[in-house]
Amino acid sequence: MESIQIDTLLRVAGLAQIALVAGSFAIPKVLNWRNELAKVQPLIKQMFWTYAAYILVINLCFGLLSVFGSKELVNGSVLALLITGFIAIYWISRVLIQFLYFDRTNFPAGKWNKLAEVLLVALFIFLSIVYSLACYINYKHS
Repeated sequence: MESIQIDTLLRVAGLAQIALVAGSFAIPKVLNWRNELAKVQPLIKQMFWTYAAYILVINLCFGLLSVFGSKELVNGSVLALLITGFIAIYWISRVLIQFLYFDRTNFPAGKWNKLAEVLLVALFIFLSIVYSLACYINYKHS
C-alpha cells in the first residue's frame, strides 16, 4: 500500500476518532451513569469521571494527530513507528476488552443500541487495522 493511501486512511481514522469523541457525550445518558454512579463513594465517582475524561482526551488527541500529522505518522521514523504501534495496541486492546471483559448482561436493549454497538465495534476494528498497517509500514521503512 502506498504512503498516500495510508495517509488518507489515517486522516479518515482521525476524523472517525474525533466523531467518536463527539458521540461519547451521549454515553453517560444511554448507560445511565448519573444514577449508577450515585450508588458509589465520592472518590470512586471522581476517579471514574477522571478516567473517562482521560480516555476522551486521548481519543481526541489521536484524532487530531492523525488528521494534522498523517504524513509524519508514516514517514518511517522510529517515533512514527512507536506512535502508530502504541495507537494500534490501544485500539486492539479496546476490541479485546469489548469481547473478553465487558459484562453485557445489562446492556440497554433496542435496535438503536444494538446498531450503535455494532458500529462502534466496527470502528474499533477499523482503527486497529489502520494503525497496525501504519506501524507495519513504518517498520518496513525503518
